[in-house]
Order: sequence, then structure tokens, then C-alpha cells
Amino acid sequence: MKSRLFLGLATAALVAGCGGEGSNSSPAGSSPQTNAGSGEPSVITAPVDYLGALGKAKQNAVKTVDLAAVNQAIRLFQTEQGRLPKDLNELVQEKYLPQIPTPPYGTKLLYDPATGEAKVVKQ
Repeated sequence: MKSRLFLGLATAALVAGCGGEGSNSSPAGSSPQTNAGSGEPSVITAPVDYLGALGKAKQNAVKTVDLAAVNQAIRLFQTEQGRLPKDLNELVQEKYLPQIPTPPYGTKLLYDPATGEAKVVKQ
């Protein structure tokens, strides 16, 4: 008697887990759908998506590190000189920076001497 009850519960759980015709699961033997035109990542484009994301992450990291160094040099200059630098070249001349960092491709480094803020912007 207990084995029939257990068998009935197991069968009910199996049927409920598999779903019926109205469920969103695809029938066995059918090919999986691809997201090729939907803009979502897919297995087919995963290597390309990964390399693109890796390149963007590296560019963003370089931009962040270089910009942090420039802004730190600006603040140090302001603290020691009592004023903001006229331009970024003054930071190099006064040895606060070894050189003006080269921004990533497609961007440029802007400095506003009125606010003492350096930014990386798209060209």
C-alpha cells in the first residue's frame, strides 16, 4: 500500500515537473531556438561577445586609472602651489606627472582650468 502511494506521488511530481502542451518547454527532439536577431547573447556569438566586452573593459580600466592619476596630480599641485594648473602641460613641467597620459582610442582628455577637473570624452 505504501509503495503504491509513493509511486503515485512520484508520478505526479514527474508529470508536474515535465509540463504539458501549454508549457514553455520545447518538446523532446526539437532543435533549440537561437537568439540570433534578438540582441541577446547566444552560444554562437559568445566568443565574439566575450572579446568585445574584454576590450571595452580594458579601455575603461585604462581610462579610469589614467584619469585618477591626472586628477590626483591636479589636487597635489593645487595643495602645494595654492592654485590650479593653467593646463596639463604645467603638471608635466613641474614634475607632478611624468607625461600626459594618452587617452584610449576614440577619446580625448579635457582639462577645465576654472574647475580643476580633467575628463575623458569621446571625440
